[in-house]
Amino acid sequence: MITNTAQPRASLHTLGCRLNQAETSILGERLRRDGYQLVEFGQPTDLLVLNTCSVTEDAERTSRYLIRKTLKHSPHAFIAVTGCYAQTGPEGLKKQAGIDLIVGNQYKLDLPSYLPPSDQLQKRATPEVHRTKTIARDDFELDLYAQPDSTRAPLKIQDGCSTMCSFCIIPSARGQERSRMLADVLREAKQLADQGYREVVLTGVNIGQYRQNGADLCTVIRKLEQIAGLERIRISSIEPTTVTDELLDLMASSQKLCPYLHIPLQSGDDGILSAMNRSYSAGEYRGLIERALRKVPNLGLGTDIMVGFPGEDDEAFDKTLQLATDLPFAYFHVFPYSPRPGTAAIKLPHPVDPALVKRRTAILTARSQAKRLAFHDRHIGTTVPVLFESGLQEGYGVGTTANFLKVAVASNRDMANQVHQVTISAASERWVIGHFRNNHPSAVPLPIL
Repeated sequence: MITNTAQPRASLHTLGCRLNQAETSILGERLRRDGYQLVEFGQPTDLLVLNTCSVTEDAERTSRYLIRKTLKHSPHAFIAVTGCYAQTGPEGLKKQAGIDLIVGNQYKLDLPSYLPPSDQLQKRATPEVHRTKTIARDDFELDLYAQPDSTRAPLKIQDGCSTMCSFCIIPSARGQERSRMLADVLREAKQLADQGYREVVLTGVNIGQYRQNGADLCTVIRKLEQIAGLERIRISSIEPTTVTDELLDLMASSQKLCPYLHIPLQSGDDGILSAMNRSYSAGEYRGLIERALRKVPNLGLGTDIMVGFPGEDDEAFDKTLQLATDLPFAYFHVFPYSPRPGTAAIKLPHPVDPALVKRRTAILTARSQAKRLAFHDRHIGTTVPVLFESGLQEGYGVGTTANFLKVAVASNRDMANQVHQVTISAASERWVIGHFRNNHPSAVPLPIL
């Protein structure tokens, strides 16, 4: 319990997706307005809000570890757990020592209302739980907009998923598809632009399924393009079945929509894709990527690949590896399959040996690293506009291009939220190295690598 008159401290930490990150920002803003001093995660605190993920067993394990870690340096901290793990695994969380409040996804953004007054924060013998098994499907507005920490401001437009992939627990964790009111999306985007943010990242669980009073994703983008001061609109992860020709044509012609797509593949084998309940074949996925590259030649392309799904034999893995190699990805995220109670895949036969999963994961990860370096190499000699992040890293200003190339430039000043032309001169797996013209106010000699 807080026994003095000092401002109460709150620490927030996010696991999982960009959507979770956007929602944590909103929670942080609410706590700040309620009188809390926000402190960096890992520092002594009076309150920890942990926004959890439940996509993999590792994410759940990490959640439990972080709670124990916090209680070591702040043994009296009030622990509030929300997010997908709070939605899907409240019974398990209730058994973990140290948790005082569990708030499911239905009530996540109202979590501060369930906290006791800040001067009465104290450990509880058993956690209080606020959760419904069924999450409302209504379209929604947000009561509060946060000021993002990142230069690229997340803009939540959608939540939930109705696809029912056999390996995925998200429909149980976040409910069915629902969309944010278009007027509310535009209000927040204008506020972000007025605050000086130049890029927004459209976030959601399945954003290609945005539907709100006759508007779809392309409608949202066209409306956002009209907002003065907003220079970049980026799409976060999007399902292959929702990438339309209209969207690709818009990306090819737009001055603001970033030429970047992260399209999950999961597997390059049709049998595995069918068992996953993914509604496309490997050939259809290849055709989509080839069509996208014809329309948007400078496209930055990423994907997700799952390793070790039940029944994935050597032939199925080889097909995945070959397709991932053939297509010009800039990177891919590799995820070992994680059995989740409540999903259809948990009943499937022929599990893959964990040692084999580990070897296959290493192979794909190495291939991804090679892909990233090749993507970087292709840009040597080009001059590109870079939106810089805040601060300096090892004597470099770091930013991104529209197609999600990470660029480092030797600099002696913070260029946050500024766009500068940079000529790329070298590449590494981590980022590309560029330079300004000699008369640029931020130009300094390159550090010795």
